[in-house]
Amino acid sequence: MVGPTSGLPGSFAMERGETPGEERQSGHHVLPTNLESDSLKKSNWGFLFTGIIGGALVTVYAVATPFITPALRKVCLPFVPATSKQIENVVKMLQHRRGSLVDIGSGDGRIVIAAAKEGFPAVGYELNPWLVWYSRYRAWREGVHGSAKFYISDLWKVTFAQYSNVVVFGVPQMMLQLERKLELELEGGARVIACRFPFPHWTPDHTAGEGVDTVWAYDMDSLRGREKRS
Repeated sequence: MVGPTSGLPGSFAMERGETPGEERQSGHHVLPTNLESDSLKKSNWGFLFTGIIGGALVTVYAVATPFITPALRKVCLPFVPATSKQIENVVKMLQHRRGSLVDIGSGDGRIVIAAAKEGFPAVGYELNPWLVWYSRYRAWREGVHGSAKFYISDLWKVTFAQYSNVVVFGVPQMMLQLERKLELELEGGARVIACRFPFPHWTPDHTAGEGVDTVWAYDMDSLRGREKRS
């Protein structure tokens, strides 16, 4: 004899240990497997996209900072590569000279390397580390890495008293301040070679070239002698 509930759908649910209410509730909360998979894929792509963007920003910051930071200083010394004619004129001003040489704001190292090839122990100071590393590579490639050295440094924090020959590719905004610094630090017999822009108060002893390729040479002995007579 069949019981009164044997023909009802709910009897099957109760035989499995579930109530009709539990069956209805579970149907509302269980997500299909394909939806869970799509959600996981979207989450993974989101993390990947965020990682790529973050990595790109870090790379741009690392590369650009050495170039941007100097521009934020009070006196900016921009990198403008020396022309072959400028290098030739600088070397001309070094004829019959001896002693060590320093290039203030050495850029990609062209002047220092050229001076090293002429037999000078040469040093370049440059604020941009990328240019310093490239200069060291160029010196190695040119076979003068033993006599051409490059350092990352702010020119205003360096003392130039130990150098007999000083080369500078300056800008007008810095020349007066640099003029005072060199006059206080350099020993007698030193020569300063200015490229592109002359010093505002010094009278050059020698000049070479014309236009943007002009270089001016100032001998400290002559400069101080003229100051004493005036």
